[in-house]
Amino acid sequence: MPASPASSRPTACLALADGTLFYGTGFGATGQTEAELCFNTAMTGYQEIMTDPSYAGQIVTFTFPHVGNTGVNPEDDETAEPVAAGMVVKWDPTDPSNWRATDRLEEWLRRRGRIGIGGLDTRRLTRAIRQQGAPHVALAHDPEGNFDIEALVAAARAFPGLVGLDLARDVTCAQTYRWDEMRWAWPEGYTRRDTPGRRVVAIDYGAKRNILRCLASAGCDVTVLPATASADDVLAHDPEGLFLSNGPGDPAATGEYSVPMLQEVMAKRDMPVFGVCLGHQILALALGARTVKMNHGHHGANHPVKDLSTGKVEITSMNHGFTVDSQTLPDKVQETHVSLFDGSNCGIRMADRPVFSVQYHPEASPGPQDSYYLFERFTNAMG
Repeated sequence: MPASPASSRPTACLALADGTLFYGTGFGATGQTEAELCFNTAMTGYQEIMTDPSYAGQIVTFTFPHVGNTGVNPEDDETAEPVAAGMVVKWDPTDPSNWRATDRLEEWLRRRGRIGIGGLDTRRLTRAIRQQGAPHVALAHDPEGNFDIEALVAAARAFPGLVGLDLARDVTCAQTYRWDEMRWAWPEGYTRRDTPGRRVVAIDYGAKRNILRCLASAGCDVTVLPATASADDVLAHDPEGLFLSNGPGDPAATGEYSVPMLQEVMAKRDMPVFGVCLGHQILALALGARTVKMNHGHHGANHPVKDLSTGKVEITSMNHGFTVDSQTLPDKVQETHVSLFDGSNCGIRMADRPVFSVQYHPEASPGPQDSYYLFERFTNAMG
């Protein structure tokens, strides 16, 4: 792109590893970051998406053009800080217009060190991702509009990618803690469990708060353990059920320590196990299957999934760049759900034990509530 006059000079640049450049208006933090670029088709929930630990190592392109219009507020954070490396939007963020808003999106990103770029042709960018796969990119924001293009492209090419990368260690909790907060409900907002429930250990590979709230609302007394917890750590809490959370990175890399732990727990204790997203992939690996990197992954709140046992179609929320290879599932493991977009695996269960998992997000924050029943199925399996 030829140089622009100083008065209209772009203040942000997105450089793809193949040399393609996108210029726009920067907002949020200044500086530079490198990541894998994905797109998300959800029409709501940009704050929840940016704070979802599953987006570690990724910059998110939002296909819905109106981002920032509901502002931000502390209640909608899925973790304490944004985890996605940056965001790409079509229109520059607007002023918030929502009674729950406590801050502007731009200020929220700036204070938390995350870069945004607006004014891009996100349809063109999304088509490129779908056709060519999720690219490695570098995103820079400079209010003066000064960019070293060669250095940006080189930085994008130097990004190592997510294959072989264990990111769960980076986003997991530092120590064990209890969780009793339940789902948001009008007019009280968030309330807490005040009655005994089923003892559940949740392994935090990058757990969203709303997943833990769903477990509590479904009748679970939840104890959260770090991703690197051992089998002895898990069993020391005498759980009635084990939950495997969502998370980022390559499941095979995280599986180097999580798979042996899970296999040992399952060998010593016959109890219900429920996995979601990365937890689904870890369970599949522990049962003998393999995982593979997808071309561009599934990211959105409108993904149709078919339950093979009932024929029912659920509209689900998804965020994953790896998938379980259903051709490698052993005989003792049944495929329960498939994506109606591409036929990829979206759920498994053991034939002889209450052990099951899904690729999508049944807490659906943001998204539809079609799949909340899975939390109740997990609780009911504990007796």
